[in-house]
Amino acid sequence: MKFACVIPARYASTRLPGKPLADIAGKPMIERVFDQVKLAIKPEMVIIATDDQRVYTTAEQFGGTVVMTNPNHPTGTDRLAEVAEQYTDIDVIINVQGDEPLIDAAIIDQLASLFDEDPTLQMATVATPLLEEEYDEPSAVKVICNNRGDAMYFSRSLIPFPRHDFVKAPLKHIGIYAYKRDFLLDYAKMAPTAAEQTESLEQLRALENGHTIRVIITDKRFVGVDTPEDLVRVNKIFAQKENK
Repeated sequence: MKFACVIPARYASTRLPGKPLADIAGKPMIERVFDQVKLAIKPEMVIIATDDQRVYTTAEQFGGTVVMTNPNHPTGTDRLAEVAEQYTDIDVIINVQGDEPLIDAAIIDQLASLFDEDPTLQMATVATPLLEEEYDEPSAVKVICNNRGDAMYFSRSLIPFPRHDFVKAPLKHIGIYAYKRDFLLDYAKMAPTAAEQTESLEQLRALENGHTIRVIITDKRFVGVDTPEDLVRVNKIFAQKENK
């Protein structure tokens, strides 16, 4: 199978305008994400998908493969599907968010390996143990899986509700996805669904339409950049790494 990673990099951000170009220890964030993703072994291509000329120019300057996408896409899936349409020889597309400069390349390879092991698989994602202080955080998306390791539901609420002590530790969803290309193109055309719109969680569209999402579990935790405070935290982490 041929794998590609796509990194969406939308310039507009309510909490951190111009986020893809935010400086992280001397490099723009989109370059930091690109550098991390390039460490993965299985993807043959890493593609940056942006809607802004400034990000496009920056990516070209550091040698990234970049595609300009429609700025009016309502969701990230639509932006991803536009890229997928242009690369007809790709079998599986792995979507790494453009605000994850500390993403572990090994996770990307693990996701890719799922599709080698199970050719019928259409979609997969990642989860990590949920911290107790995240139980009531709507921004910490929870996922519950069945015994096969497939997602049963995603929610901003705590699931399962702990009427008794947890038999298994609850899980926090990490927003990295892998899709069969053909499934991604179909998925982007599906109408928004009830739970998806209620929770504002796009992955519920796949479940509500009867599709399977395989979940791999990692004990690694990543620091995404959503706010100025996150940016300060990530800069400190990179400064410590580079000082070593």
